[in-house]
Amino acid sequence: MTETDKMLSGKIYDPSDPKLAKAQVAAHRLSKRYNDTFEDEVETRDAILAKLLPHRKAGTFFLGPIFFDYGIHTKIGRNFYANTHFTVLDSCPVAIGDNVLVGPNTTLVTPVHPLRFQDRNVKLKADGTQYDDEYAKPITIGSNCWLASNVTVIGGVTIGDGCVIGAGSVVTRDIPANSLAVGNPCRVIREITKEDDIHLKKELF
Repeated sequence: MTETDKMLSGKIYDPSDPKLAKAQVAAHRLSKRYNDTFEDEVETRDAILAKLLPHRKAGTFFLGPIFFDYGIHTKIGRNFYANTHFTVLDSCPVAIGDNVLVGPNTTLVTPVHPLRFQDRNVKLKADGTQYDDEYAKPITIGSNCWLASNVTVIGGVTIGDGCVIGAGSVVTRDIPANSLAVGNPCRVIREITKEDDIHLKKELF
């Protein structure tokens, strides 16, 4: 089993592995190139995203800046929109459904570090190369979700279809479909229902 296989399957892996390091540098470089463009440079941005995020569907838009650790481990559905400063550390697979909106400063983090510093601290291989023990857990975000500003989603979490995650939330556990959830740690407040139809809010018209 390669270090990439270990990483993607949630096993302890060596992040200093040359293949992984090369893939990260490529993604970081493409992220930087994207960040150096503007919204009206559509063809240039599309060309960059074709390499950075080959598993994205039509309608993907990032205001930028963005940061992806690998990119190739992230799948994005149709009509995805992310506001400024979107970060994805996709050491494990990240799957995002269709029609998802993401607010500013949102972060999806799959990597996990050990709790004990004895396990977490950097060590040296026989050849002098530094490494540390890491593992990761996947993230799944269903279709028709809105993650408001400053949301962090932790590895191992699944957010169901049709959810709204309130601003500043840290999502550490699964959120069932059609839920309004907020807080740190993020908790379900209530179900989203037909009573939330915007057309029922007369003060908005």
